[in-house]
Amino acid sequence: MKFPQLLFVLLFSFNCFGQRSGTEVKYDETGCLFTSYKGLVMAGYQGWFTAEGDGAGRGFHHYQKGGKFEPGFASFDFWPDVSEYPKTYNTSFKYVGGETAKVYSPYDEESVNLHFKWMKEYGIDGVYMQRFVSEIKRESGKRHFNKVLANALKASKKYGRAISIMYDLSGSTSADMDFIVKDWEELQKEFLLFDNKENPTYLRQNGRPLLAIWGVGFNDDRKYTTRDIQRLVEKIKGRDQKASVLLGVPYYWRSLDKDTENNAALHELIKTADVIMPWAVGRYNAATYSAVAGNNLTADIAWAKNNKLGYIPLVFPGFSWGNLKDDNTLYNQIPRNKGDFLWQQIAGAKNAGAEAIYVAMFDEVDEGTAIYKTKKEGETPINGAGKFVGIEPELAPDYYLWLTGEGAKWFHGEGGFGVRKPVRK
Repeated sequence: MKFPQLLFVLLFSFNCFGQRSGTEVKYDETGCLFTSYKGLVMAGYQGWFTAEGDGAGRGFHHYQKGGKFEPGFASFDFWPDVSEYPKTYNTSFKYVGGETAKVYSPYDEESVNLHFKWMKEYGIDGVYMQRFVSEIKRESGKRHFNKVLANALKASKKYGRAISIMYDLSGSTSADMDFIVKDWEELQKEFLLFDNKENPTYLRQNGRPLLAIWGVGFNDDRKYTTRDIQRLVEKIKGRDQKASVLLGVPYYWRSLDKDTENNAALHELIKTADVIMPWAVGRYNAATYSAVAGNNLTADIAWAKNNKLGYIPLVFPGFSWGNLKDDNTLYNQIPRNKGDFLWQQIAGAKNAGAEAIYVAMFDEVDEGTAIYKTKKEGETPINGAGKFVGIEPELAPDYYLWLTGEGAKWFHGEGGFGVRKPVRK
């Protein structure tokens, strides 16, 4: 190895080693590779918001409702804290004192860069970038998500955060499976996803780049079948096993009941994947968690191990979608309890033998599962007859980033953690 190459490797390796410990990270001539999901605490990243004037040409997409974005017309419950964003956009919303409320757009490189900077600062390992099939089938949607992905790939490399693409099949049909294959192939070429030097932080599993496919096996009358997904997985992997696959499945995937289609073929499909991630949002609250997860987590993990399959349980801070559903009873439907609920799940997963966790979500303010910085209760804009929920007033806007980072330390192998939630000093 020539001296400049050696210097590059030493510098890059030191940088990555300083950011993580206890995870399966290795080093080679191309830099730092995340060779496994094990030991990682990663979040889902929606990235679907836009703002009027950001260049995306989509208006206040995913902020607005019914074609309007003004008091009484918002689709989200938690208002982002934009005090650190280099670029922000004025809205029709006002605070109690009359100040104009602002939002951000991930179409801006600066905003996504800030998010990945937070991930590094708080010790969160990275994100699964959501790619909504129903949106990328339209030119404007594809342009938006490609731009957000470009921003994220650049930031993940800058801050040494793991990154993986996740297709969300919500709203898809059987006919969309070939579209997904084509889109995935286009992304590989456009962004050089398999180039270790260009994308050293793209997550690998079993020696191959990991692609996540979410929405497999649900019994909510989706317009595609288990067999459709089987063919999709076969094409994604290919004869040469070019990629590894993570399947996002219903919570009761193992027993084939409740939220899961009663189809034995689902288990055969799951066995062809490399990793599975059951969807837990809305399946329990603080009072029911022990009974629900206690009857499922350990058995799920055992099933996965017996079938040589990776397993990533999902955790979420709480749930709220009063504005999205126009229902005042749905604000704080699953309370956060000042972080107690999130830590209850982190500890439950760790003590059940989980080797990693998926946090839903980094930036999902629509359903109130966001862990990034949002406005506190009592400091949110006025929303007509509705309201915005807000972080508990006793906590700082970054509290859920911090608490997730504490969970990451535990999964990285640090001691001193247990069932009791950490106390922030």
